[in-house]
Amino acid sequence: MELRETILKYALINAIQHDGKANPKAVIGKILGENPELRPRAREIIPLVNEVVQEVNSMSKEEQEAKLKEIYPEFFEEKKEKKEEKKGLPPLPKAEKGKVVTRFAPNPDGAFHLGNARAAILSHEYARLYDGKFILRFDDTDPKVKRPEPIFYEWIIEDLKWLGFQIDEIHHASDRLEIYYSYAEKLLEMGKAYVCTCDPEHFRKLRDEGKACPHRDLPPEVQLREWKKMLSGEYKEGEAVVRIKTDLNHPNPAVRDWPALRIIDNPNHPRTGNKYRVWPLYNFASAIDDHELGVTHIFRGQEHAENETRQRYIYEYFGWEYPETVHHGRLSIEGVILSKSKTRKGIEEGKYLGWDDPRLGTIRALRRRGIQPEAIRELIIEVGLKKSDTTISWDNLAAINRRIIEPIANRYFFVADPIPMEIRGYEEEFTAEIPLHPDYPERGVRKLKFIPGKPIYVSKDDLELLKSNEYVRLKDLFNVRIVEVSEEKIIAEFDSVEYEKAREHRWRMIHWVPQGKPCEVLVPEGDELIVRKGLLERDADLKVDDIVQFERFGFVRVDKVEGDKVIAIFAHK
Repeated sequence: MELRETILKYALINAIQHDGKANPKAVIGKILGENPELRPRAREIIPLVNEVVQEVNSMSKEEQEAKLKEIYPEFFEEKKEKKEEKKGLPPLPKAEKGKVVTRFAPNPDGAFHLGNARAAILSHEYARLYDGKFILRFDDTDPKVKRPEPIFYEWIIEDLKWLGFQIDEIHHASDRLEIYYSYAEKLLEMGKAYVCTCDPEHFRKLRDEGKACPHRDLPPEVQLREWKKMLSGEYKEGEAVVRIKTDLNHPNPAVRDWPALRIIDNPNHPRTGNKYRVWPLYNFASAIDDHELGVTHIFRGQEHAENETRQRYIYEYFGWEYPETVHHGRLSIEGVILSKSKTRKGIEEGKYLGWDDPRLGTIRALRRRGIQPEAIRELIIEVGLKKSDTTISWDNLAAINRRIIEPIANRYFFVADPIPMEIRGYEEEFTAEIPLHPDYPERGVRKLKFIPGKPIYVSKDDLELLKSNEYVRLKDLFNVRIVEVSEEKIIAEFDSVEYEKAREHRWRMIHWVPQGKPCEVLVPEGDELIVRKGLLERDADLKVDDIVQFERFGFVRVDKVEGDKVIAIFAHK
């Protein structure tokens, strides 16, 4: 009995860690690994392990947890302690309490996504950690190629606040053009910048050969006249740019005399209309604003290292100290689209439902699926400041989210692709009273009523468990023997009420509903969005944004309630 108890402990732990299904080999390995004195008895142990694992796997997750709490409560204490040991961020270089200023500078040309979230969350977490300031600066000075849209300004602020951000200041680069102009003029006066009117192809040839543009060394007064022509409209789009002087022999040609400001005719910018025709490029606007706004620490992707090299020329010319820069790798999630251009194209082609399509990796899409802001923040902090690119699996995010929502999610029965089951031999009404949450009895119960002569419904997914002359337990109802099975109808015969009998015989357990209400669950599977139609408990009082667990199906977020019909989005198992 003592050996059986040991095996049961390990089998239950393995099942709880692996979605309710223990693996016999893993259990044997754990037992013999941690109890080497049992190795000589391996032949005796293996059949017993198989027997106990089969018994454990026939239990529901709630029953598995209840049994483990009974025989080994220490497991849950250890789990709780591990949960409380949250992985923190490493110290920030050259950071002083109260003096750290960070910024996040998204382009509002699309919805905020998980890839952007890394820089945003790291910036915000460190600002809070050091009692500093977090700035949101919209990088919206490209009204042509990466055109900003009013809705995305709103959504980015909304998404950041949903993630728990405290935004100390909000700035729009498009409101600051006069500031950029003043610094451009100073650089032209200092001889550190020049107006280039070369044909772009000709300039590229000179640049790649390490040769100077013919306009590079014209005196400052000539450069300022040319600058005024850019502002007044004498030069048209593509005819003139302001370039920052750099090392013409720099090993990276892209750094040589990089463009700082260019002309855009009829920009029709959503905030400034056609008031301005000369617009700064990212590196110029970003460099000026980081200094002007007092940014002390910049978090940026490794792919932006070249931008830092360019921007340092401006800082050197003005005698400014460049902010401390922390580079990190790209973040992606397996099988989930993060690219704004691909997302936009998919929406325009009707492939996606919108920027919050549950197949996407936008923050709005994750929110729609029922992913919690704490889960996203915890994931990013866990990944930390790694310089290498990181691809996370959906399972990583789901595991964190499951831990957060499991205590708050009430349980319900949902039967996908329902098949009627006629039950013979039980002539009384039977009401199954099932807790809304097994760990919180104070929340109350759901009541599912079996009425003789009326069918109940089971899922088509369980057809393979239903064989003629075999027995199953209808969860929280009673045990039945299957008489006849088809995809149109199942006939069963009442056997007994006692759960102990089902457990003793290791009968499979399936879910059911009486006359339920219509329910659809949208299930993202890679690039597909599968619609699972079925029946939900009729008395399930669900509202939009409720996150619940459909037993044996998974966690879902209620997306719509249309009269009696519930439409939900599948989050994860």
